[in-house]
Amino acid sequence: MIRKVGDSISENLMQISGILSAETGKTRLEAVGETQEVLDMIEQYCGQIEIHKGYGAPLKSTAVESNSDLLIPFGTFAVIVPFNFPVALAAGMMLGALVTGNTVVVKSSDKTPQSTHALVKLFADHLPAGVVNLLHGGAEVGKLLAATDVDGIAFTGSSKVGWELVKTASPTGLPRPVLAEMGGQNPAIVLASANLDDAATGIVKSAYGLSGQKCSACRRVIADASVADELIAKIAEKISKLVVGDPIDVTSNLGPVIDDEIGKRIDTALALAKKDGRIVAGERLNIPGNFFSPILISDLPKGHELTREELFAPFLTVVKVNGIDEAILEANSVKYGLSAGVFSGKQEEVDQFLDEIEAGVLYANRAAGATTGAWPGVQSFCGWKMSGSSGKGGLANWYLPGFMREQSRTIVGI
Repeated sequence: MIRKVGDSISENLMQISGILSAETGKTRLEAVGETQEVLDMIEQYCGQIEIHKGYGAPLKSTAVESNSDLLIPFGTFAVIVPFNFPVALAAGMMLGALVTGNTVVVKSSDKTPQSTHALVKLFADHLPAGVVNLLHGGAEVGKLLAATDVDGIAFTGSSKVGWELVKTASPTGLPRPVLAEMGGQNPAIVLASANLDDAATGIVKSAYGLSGQKCSACRRVIADASVADELIAKIAEKISKLVVGDPIDVTSNLGPVIDDEIGKRIDTALALAKKDGRIVAGERLNIPGNFFSPILISDLPKGHELTREELFAPFLTVVKVNGIDEAILEANSVKYGLSAGVFSGKQEEVDQFLDEIEAGVLYANRAAGATTGAWPGVQSFCGWKMSGSSGKGGLANWYLPGFMREQSRTIVGI
């Protein structure tokens, strides 16, 4: 049944992508990519169920005892969806629950409800009545849903809201799983031995795609002082060629940010950056809506708040360091731990980065995206520290067991 959902998504791909682009402000190309990702999620998670034979396995048995170990569904999961990927992230959490035998109550974002609605309808068309349910509304609806006796919660969104959900007791008084994937203040480390062209390309792709409204977006560049100025110049040159405009226009690289709240937050951050550092590039554009050209900030003092807190915007800071030890220390000096990248021409530096960085999604020398681009079955997507609650992430091998609980069965005499 789940694979039939995939067939319907394929048939309606352009329609869903159009709704997605109109609601989120992402370009049509980004919207198509998000919708296509759902198809690979379906294959990844259905494949995992098949590989693990439904997560049941025999244990040591005797002539009189038959013993087995199973993972069985919790029951009903609340699925709370963010605005920025209202199709792919809704699908990922729904699939995790559904393929493991749970039912779901999906709460869409009040900023992008139609995208999630279009997706959920296709699931509901192929599954028994009552298996997939949908609520629309804002934060209050999410709180009300979490306060019901659902058996588990799958959430993607801000760290503040996610950790409130983790701490919220079930009204039954019994523990329940909260699988929360949250924000990031994701660094790209660029060392003296790096290929600066590759670094600049990967950083720009990760920092400014979807106008920076990705939890895995590159927020911080931590560059060796010996190459920092050259790197800044290369980044500035690349972003000067990016086109900001109507996302329906195929020439646009960036659309608007989602709403006035984020727009005002960016305005405040720009004023602070002007006071405490240097605005290399970027500004609010004088056109209706919340459009910003790509923002690049340098010369902020170490530990500045703009390098510590997630802004969720096309806003990138550059901090200069001396060597890899200082770079990793700076990278780890935040409460988040979602994704991180390094650019280096030395294997020993890459190895040190992989061993010491505190994040769940790591990339080395990746011009296709310094901190972004995880894909089902290719990379996992697990947040460490304040970026994730379960120690396991979606898209790969260890996600599905979070939607189940273990049971041992011993049968005698049959």
